[in-house]
Amino acid sequence: MAIKVMLVDDEPGVRLVLRKIIEKHQEFEVAAECSDLTEAILQFRKTAPEVAFIDIGIGGTRENENGIECARILTDLNPKLKIIFATAHAEYMSEAFELYAFDYLVKPFSLDRVDRTLKRIAEMTESGAAPGSRYEKGEQLEKPEYRQDRLLVKGKESMSFVDIPDIVLIQRENHATVIYTHQDRYVTSVSLSELEKKLNPSQFLRSHKSYIINLSCIRRIEPYGRWTYVVYFKGRTEDALLTADKYEELKKRFQ
Repeated sequence: MAIKVMLVDDEPGVRLVLRKIIEKHQEFEVAAECSDLTEAILQFRKTAPEVAFIDIGIGGTRENENGIECARILTDLNPKLKIIFATAHAEYMSEAFELYAFDYLVKPFSLDRVDRTLKRIAEMTESGAAPGSRYEKGEQLEKPEYRQDRLLVKGKESMSFVDIPDIVLIQRENHATVIYTHQDRYVTSVSLSELEKKLNPSQFLRSHKSYIINLSCIRRIEPYGRWTYVVYFKGRTEDALLTADKYEELKKRFQ
């Protein structure tokens, strides 16, 4: 199955150039083209691309709506989306990589430069280094409260006790927070930051803006792009992202 790509740029000529480059690679298909933030969100929900080329200079209905804001929204919807900024604004590079951008192309970029980026993505996908998470059906639950070594997760007509040592990872999915244990899956409206305060920092790590991981459940860690890693766990098919800074922190913990 081809890797779906979305192009977000207000210049039709740039989108055409990118489309022609991408179409030379049989591993990829352009699933959507957008010119502004609002359209990008609509097309993202409709087509679920795995890669997005985004121009920082795109506009929107409000003053602060640009490519950086677009990337923030899209990565909140899917933290594993590979963001590639293709822009004339080199000065935003540091801010872009705070969003864990996969790559940053400065216009006018060469065809070879785009080819290299696509090749890296294709090789990672082929090797299975970063498969997407498998979502399961779960009960919609409300905000959990901390009780010693358990989280009390309240539903509308029920309560679930989650043993904290059994938590494998916690992640953001579609504007909700999902708690994965060895056996179950719980959905809650509470933020990752609130949950992080309830967990022992010696056992759990905020590995990425969208993930909290149980260090004792890690099976292996592999590179995922130039500044990020992917974490695989024992007993679950889901995985998590790990920033380069957190990777260094993790190495120091186990030295």
